[in-house]
Amino acid sequence: MAQDRREGRDRNRDREERDDGFVDKLVHINRVAKVVKGGRRFGFAALVVVGDQKGRVGFGHGKAREVPEAIRKATEAAKRDLIFVPLRGGRTLHHDVNGRHGAGRVLLRTAKAGTGIIAGGPMRAVFETLGIQDVVAKSMGSSNPYNMIRATFDALKNQLHPKDVASQRGIKYSALQARRGAAVATDE
Repeated sequence: MAQDRREGRDRNRDREERDDGFVDKLVHINRVAKVVKGGRRFGFAALVVVGDQKGRVGFGHGKAREVPEAIRKATEAAKRDLIFVPLRGGRTLHHDVNGRHGAGRVLLRTAKAGTGIIAGGPMRAVFETLGIQDVVAKSMGSSNPYNMIRATFDALKNQLHPKDVASQRGIKYSALQARRGAAVATDE
């Protein structure tokens, strides 16, 4: 009996990854209490990050009387608002970028292969679900998870692919890459 329940719970946990290839991470749960005549009524708010580990990521916020229902609502909201982030080599960002939302400010920097994800709390969840393997991130403002997530998404939305930069400048992509190779050679 107990084993059947455990198997069902494990099956539900794996279901999230099998559905659409999305991975979700619970970032934060907030409990609020409303005092009424009979005592306290608790409500829960969940912050969830969802991504396919191939460059698409989104976040959502859900509120309900029960934790699982709040998480479900947040996951659905996250899947509705996905953004695509271009990755260099499928492992890191193309360039350093700043982001801000309210009092939350973040700095995201590219990193060499093998560096790993050097980031705290909410930002780490975003990078893991996004599929970034090498990045250095610093939160310089508010430690509020909602503001940190939104600031991180602001930074990721400002991430440009070199092909877009080349078309804006009116030069060929290969010429831009040649300049980049020369710049890297002079740095080392």
